[in-house]
Amino acid sequence: MAKKEGSNMNNDSERPSIIVGVENETTIPQNATPLFNGIEEEQIPVVVKEIDIDNVVSRAYQSALASRLSVGIAFDGDRFIVHYKNLKETHPLFDETIDNPKQLRILGANAARLVKGIPFKEMVNR
Repeated sequence: MAKKEGSNMNNDSERPSIIVGVENETTIPQNATPLFNGIEEEQIPVVVKEIDIDNVVSRAYQSALASRLSVGIAFDGDRFIVHYKNLKETHPLFDETIDNPKQLRILGANAARLVKGIPFKEMVNR
């Protein structure tokens, strides 16, 4: 899974990555694993960074601004936001309520595909 920025391992702050913004002291829930798998399948690095903003859309936008790849993600429960820095803060690219691992994996892949500039995968309704 993604590395949490700020650890003493490797300094990934300069590595171009999609940033998943979490509130301080938040751990990534197990149900979010497919999101990270979808990103990694597209071979785009992803880093978790603490961005202490209550509003999930604003947190995703700030994550996009912090990302050298211009893509940020944030979540609150089953609500997942994918944002791009060139969009208005209040208009994220994806704002999805997802409880299906397959859909979440596709959402992660689509965030990575935004970076790569290739067509998105179709979201399934199952």
